[in-house]
Amino acid sequence: MTQRRGQRVPVAMTIAGSDSGAGAGIQADLKTFAALGVYGTSVLTAITAQNTLGVTAVHEVPTEVIAAQLDAVVTDIGADVVKTGMLSSAAIISTVAERLRHHRLDRIVVDPVMIAKGGDRLLRQDALDTLRSVLVPMATIVTPNLPEAAELTGRRVETLEQAYDAARTIVHDLGAKAVVVKGGHLEGPPVDLFYDGEEFHAFSAQRVQTTSTHGTGCTFASAVAANLALGYSPLEATARAKRYVTNAIRKAYPIGHGHGPLNHFYRLRR
Repeated sequence: MTQRRGQRVPVAMTIAGSDSGAGAGIQADLKTFAALGVYGTSVLTAITAQNTLGVTAVHEVPTEVIAAQLDAVVTDIGADVVKTGMLSSAAIISTVAERLRHHRLDRIVVDPVMIAKGGDRLLRQDALDTLRSVLVPMATIVTPNLPEAAELTGRRVETLEQAYDAARTIVHDLGAKAVVVKGGHLEGPPVDLFYDGEEFHAFSAQRVQTTSTHGTGCTFASAVAANLALGYSPLEATARAKRYVTNAIRKAYPIGHGHGPLNHFYRLRR
């Protein structure tokens, strides 16, 4: 989107953890915002020592510092859309939710980050209830993968039929306005299900055989948030995010010795 002189640039805020390998978390979110023409701001919730092979250390940011970051950004720059990622404790989730309500920020994309690509848990087990009861009901869109949908609903989500049921539960029982249950863990072609309480829309794509998939969930949720900030409806924002992520995976190049990152700026490379 071309910005004319004097025209305000949409702002998207990410509230998430830092990935020192820059494939996921805050780094992936800011790359995505920039790639899609949105000004990105950030609230850091945790520092992780992380690379393409896994997570070796996690340090949570104190809740008062998280709140101060959010207040500082919103009172000066504002936020058209907020995207949440790694919120590892009940206290952090509650703090973020309280500040979002205080500032009346109600366009929220919740990526319920629970487990890193390498299997490391990024959400404490005792924080799951707080995520379900406090943050999910505030969400414009929730973007769980199949294992995260299973955690949110408390039942197995391994098939497309179960993904439909999980989507209904997340909207009707947990209170989200809409959900995208991502199908990357399905057998066969990945199918992402969008549900807004009235209609389902399935987004499918051919599976790309690659190890460059680190940060896919963060990137997808951030792309949804960026497109909401640009004025697209939740359904169209999801469709555009799906296309962006698919191309970013297809056009990725090898980084590291494990699961490498997507190519967030593939449009700038020949």
